[in-house]
Amino acid sequence: MGKIVVFANQKGGVGKTTTAVNLGAYLAEASKRVLLIDFDPQANSSSSLGIDGRGRGIYELLIGSIQPRDVVQETKVPGLFIIASSIHLTGATVELINMPGREYLLKKAIEELRGDFDYLFIDCPPSLGLLTVNGLVAADAVIIPLQCEYFAMEGLSKLLKTIQRVQQKLNPGLKIGGILFTMFDSRTRLANEVVKEVSSYFKENVFTTIIPRNVRLSEAPSFARPINQYDPECIGARSYRRLAQEVLEHV
Repeated sequence: MGKIVVFANQKGGVGKTTTAVNLGAYLAEASKRVLLIDFDPQANSSSSLGIDGRGRGIYELLIGSIQPRDVVQETKVPGLFIIASSIHLTGATVELINMPGREYLLKKAIEELRGDFDYLFIDCPPSLGLLTVNGLVAADAVIIPLQCEYFAMEGLSKLLKTIQRVQQKLNPGLKIGGILFTMFDSRTRLANEVVKEVSSYFKENVFTTIIPRNVRLSEAPSFARPINQYDPECIGARSYRRLAQEVLEHV
């Protein structure tokens, strides 16, 4: 049975999608079958892999108008597949709010796909709303990308409280797969202090790998390629390769 991992952080621009896409690509490179579920109406995971989800994506799966295996698409990366998103997902929170068991809709929608993949990655929107809660309920583990800045630490406490509530009431099996430092700039004192403080508090829940600020990581989505295909020798690529090894060993 495949392991379901959700990438969550209510703060935008922390490298959540970058991590989901590139980690998925490196796990696929390691001969794992990976399904990336783009659960963000902005559809950045989809566009960064050159996938158009209009009429055939996660929204249609949630409302029950299409079967799970019919929305799975191949990407240019062998072994990496995707369920695309679109702007239609924006209306899902309104449409689904009064549905019974609304927090379990994603879990039920993707359950039969577990046996088809080694990993199922859920890229959530930057919020703590219904979509993110669905992602947390569906997952076995949550990876938290954390930008190395002060306000990111403030947001971390809110996210952890949400995770704790989900564990208590909706998904007792949910575990913290790890906190991942992203956009790290070793030249700044604040970045180093954030890493030191969070690492000392969360200890084994922090990934050893730290993702640095890297222009090539920012460029890759505009070419619809993950970093292992765009520039496999850059520092960002080497970092995600190491992260993939950590995930294989510990998540």
